[in-house]
Amino acid sequence: MPSDDEFAALVEPFRPELVAHCYRLLGSIHDAEDLVQETYLRAWRAFGRFEGRSSVRRWLYKIATMACLTALETRSRRPLPSGLGAPAEDHRTPVAAREPAVAWLQPAPDVLLGAEDPAAVAAGRAGVRLAFVAALQLLSARQRAVLTLRDVLAFRTAEVAEILDTTVTAVDSALRRARVRMAEAGLVEDDLVEPEEETRRTLLEGYVDAFTRADPDALVTLLRADVELEMPPTPTWFTGQRAVVGFLVSRVLRRDRWRMIPTRANGQPAVVVHGRAPDGRYEAYGVQVLTLIGSRIARITAFNDPSLVPTFTPGASAGGQRGQPWARSAKRE
Repeated sequence: MPSDDEFAALVEPFRPELVAHCYRLLGSIHDAEDLVQETYLRAWRAFGRFEGRSSVRRWLYKIATMACLTALETRSRRPLPSGLGAPAEDHRTPVAAREPAVAWLQPAPDVLLGAEDPAAVAAGRAGVRLAFVAALQLLSARQRAVLTLRDVLAFRTAEVAEILDTTVTAVDSALRRARVRMAEAGLVEDDLVEPEEETRRTLLEGYVDAFTRADPDALVTLLRADVELEMPPTPTWFTGQRAVVGFLVSRVLRRDRWRMIPTRANGQPAVVVHGRAPDGRYEAYGVQVLTLIGSRIARITAFNDPSLVPTFTPGASAGGQRGQPWARSAKRE
């Protein structure tokens, strides 16, 4: 059995990309962090039997992928409201009751995925954009695994077959079906490329300023004409600048009601939102992720879930734990 330091030196460099991988498969950053901890615990237990026939990285991906596939056997896919029904084009449309029973897709902070580090390996950054992860939810669990291992992480077909304990023929078949389904989802690669950093920063600062000042005119200048707004766990969502701004003006924007902290999620600009309570204190409210096309905001995805806020707070996430948590668990057993 390796020492804590020896094992940590081998496996810890892969943590951000493993979190990203599990997040792609599960659609939940909370579940992804738990499964990576489980991966490290399993790796710690099995390290004495690791024969070095594959790299440590591929060995960890095999453990993580199989753990995620097992978890997905008892979990439904995690959609966004836009994946469940048509949008409303009039802000006066009655808003459906929240759906707390639905396990919604969650955003993921860049800091846990390695996506905030320009020097991070490509695998830690690629394929975590919100639209891509939402589209992955349309696939079966095994198709998600094949597509991400091949097209995002660039494992060879034979390596994917080894990771999934299957055949090359089965991998090729699943990959073809997955690619067809993703194409049907309508993702346009050019639309997934954000503008340069200065434009991103200007748009994010302008959005925070307009939102917190409750200034609809300033907000309009930042939004595309076909902007979309969705707000899980509310299933109703809106499309078009008139509907989106009309909804925000009539039901959301109030001066001094919101405090917003800029951050990044899924490789995109985002804000952590706190709302003012009746006693004047500001309480955790959720996270908003902005999708940019050109120099305008194309989509606002407002995850109105206070439980997400600690994940975006430095030092508060389970992902900040390193090394010894899995070692202690193994020793207790």
